[in-house]
Amino acid sequence: MKALLLAGAVLLSGCATVGTLNAKQPDAPVVYAGTRLDLYALKGGCCAEDRFGTAAPAWPGLDLPFSAVLDTLLLPLSIPAAFGWRLTATGGL
Repeated sequence: MKALLLAGAVLLSGCATVGTLNAKQPDAPVVYAGTRLDLYALKGGCCAEDRFGTAAPAWPGLDLPFSAVLDTLLLPLSIPAAFGWRLTATGGL
């Protein structure tokens, strides 16, 4: 169990999707940003921080399938963000 938690922490620390969520780069891609960052790094892109606002993961080939899954799960949030729409949730008991 400890090994699984450690592996998850190591993968998330280098996860491209997690890195791009907090990037404050204007005009950076939002939809499938982590997947696009991994592909950019695999193709030998030189300036990931200038384009995406965060550094590429150390192992983009290993990170790619995990970023693709997480980016897909985040589509309901990233598509409106790409159009500049702000989502707010209200309610409660």
